[in-house]
Amino acid sequence: MSDLMRAIVLDAPGPPQALTVRRIPVPAPVRGEVLIQVKAFGLNRSELYTRLGLSGDAVTFPRVPGIEAVGIVAACPGGEFDIDHQVAALMGGMGRTFDGGYAEYTCVPARQVVPFDSTLDWGTLGAVPEMLQTAHGCLTLGLDARPGQSLLIRGGTSSVGLTAAVLAARRGMTVLSTTRRAVGAALLRRYGAEHALVDDGDVAAQVRDLLPEGVDTALELVGTPTLRDTLLATRVHGVVCYAGALSLEWTVRDFVPNSFIPHGVRLTGYGGDAHNLPADVLQSFLDDVQEGRVRLPVGEVFPFHRIADAHAAMEAGTADGKLVVTV
Repeated sequence: MSDLMRAIVLDAPGPPQALTVRRIPVPAPVRGEVLIQVKAFGLNRSELYTRLGLSGDAVTFPRVPGIEAVGIVAACPGGEFDIDHQVAALMGGMGRTFDGGYAEYTCVPARQVVPFDSTLDWGTLGAVPEMLQTAHGCLTLGLDARPGQSLLIRGGTSSVGLTAAVLAARRGMTVLSTTRRAVGAALLRRYGAEHALVDDGDVAAQVRDLLPEGVDTALELVGTPTLRDTLLATRVHGVVCYAGALSLEWTVRDFVPNSFIPHGVRLTGYGGDAHNLPADVLQSFLDDVQEGRVRLPVGEVFPFHRIADAHAAMEAGTADGKLVVTV
């Protein structure tokens, strides 16, 4: 192993071209840490916010971004994982408080590592960890979703929205999912939505035309601009899980709970970590993808040197699925 590696470094907030490839030292793990040879990583909105300077004091510069990665164990002083074993790493400060997955090697706490075995290609594997963790966590911890229930997904064409639809449909749920563009309806149906709704600003009315009492559960990925409408689409004792801000808006101005939240509707949130993606859940999902039992929403796979193009595509929001970079 060379003492230097290629890494994508962000010196300060800026346009996609602010992400530059350079050579920096390979990190040295200590006990309790795992050095991973990165094979691929997925792109996430969190990294877009970091590049745009919207992460506040949570991120310091210069920084190697990336809240997730997949690869093989290169070193593990504490012996928690075998050398050369396939692993995913995610969250826990990756790419924010310490250097993340946009590199040939990343060094992470062992608690942020999830092992797996798969013959899927790295471009496919790179799409999975954070996307699955978020969708699975929202359905289980955030919504306590049950077979036979209905689920509304706001921001349905996002990679998390599509994955949530796949998981919900496999649970026997009735999925209603939204898109801002009529052309997105076919994509939603392809990934398990029974009803594809074009967001006209009054999705609640569309939902109640189909389900007069409202949906049992709802997953809010767009953010605060659509949250009130999502709550209005949900039945009494139904649950709304707030888990994303695709709109880049995080706050509700002049928030008054009694008037904002309909009577009897429950509002929860979800923001998970690696421990919310058990190894058996990851392995089962990868096995299902490999055997063709589920469809994985992968958009475009970019080579390492095209990171600026990949970020530009993420910012434009035109990808039909998760964007991945292979190393």
